[in-house]
Amino acid sequence: MARNPDIAHGPADAGRRSVLLSAAALALTVSGCSGTATRTTADGTRGPQLSAPTAPASGGAAPSAAALPHPTPWRPNAADVDPQVKLRAVQLIEALGTWRPGGGGAAKARARVTALGLPGALADQAGPLLSGADEAALQVIDAQYGGILTDSASVLVVCRQWTRSGGGPVTAGGTTVDVRLSRAQPRWSVTALHPATPGPASSALSDTARKVLADHRISLPPASAADIRSGAVHSTALAALLRLAGGYRIDVSVVRSGHPLDVFGTHRPSDHPLGRAFDVWRINGRPVVAASTPRSLIESFMRAAAAAGSYNVGGPVQLGGGATSNQFFSDATHHDHVHVGFNS
Repeated sequence: MARNPDIAHGPADAGRRSVLLSAAALALTVSGCSGTATRTTADGTRGPQLSAPTAPASGGAAPSAAALPHPTPWRPNAADVDPQVKLRAVQLIEALGTWRPGGGGAAKARARVTALGLPGALADQAGPLLSGADEAALQVIDAQYGGILTDSASVLVVCRQWTRSGGGPVTAGGTTVDVRLSRAQPRWSVTALHPATPGPASSALSDTARKVLADHRISLPPASAADIRSGAVHSTALAALLRLAGGYRIDVSVVRSGHPLDVFGTHRPSDHPLGRAFDVWRINGRPVVAASTPRSLIESFMRAAAAAGSYNVGGPVQLGGGATSNQFFSDATHHDHVHVGFNS
């Protein structure tokens, strides 16, 4: 198997560098003027409709007079490498980002964290998940690995959050949280939270970026849309997204923000914070992690990504025949998504 330049083969990383990442809200697919939305579970099956306020396709927050939605708990796919590590991370984010009227504030957030058997001080790292709103609801859209080693892991929890204060309109927002965990008994323990912090939108966005934002075949969670609006995503990655969208419907999980700064477990910079990579968690409506997703679909997408200029394509399938010895790679971290990276 080719060595994967996007995952460690040693101890867990010693920490994050002080680099500001950009991120924003995560999108739930919403349809119709009535504010109803279809829901897809972790294994790709359609669930019941979810009442939710409509947000712009680009992922920006929009006020609505609709009631807060009633999100469904996220569940990992049975085919996941370690479903429990993801579930542990997601349950914490769901608890932090959801509260009934009167349940806001840091003290009550700490109590919700403690009820999960985790240190209440983690609430102090929740960043944008905790606002001054009177009530909030959070829906996890996807949870993918930023890295998984024997005793440590990074789970990137992609979520949308709705908030309301004083009986006013509902505002849609959200974030991506890099949840760090360590192996413990009887369950994995959360050691740190690194929420994405969005940067400002560019006043001079490229035509390629605008086309990506407008392409209905590219589903961008708001954090990824904000990355593109910032102008910090490299043109090679944007052009590849457009090219791939010509043959596939693409659900992006992470672009630039919300991803570990370094390749997990190393001090090597990841291509993501540099704006030179994106991850895809669902292709043509089929989750990469699901055992029911045809391997042929994933293989064809990975080869198409390489043909679109990616020097580093990772996924759950080890492919041969690349232009270089490590153009394709496969490992536990990329069992749940396809990584598409660029070196310029």
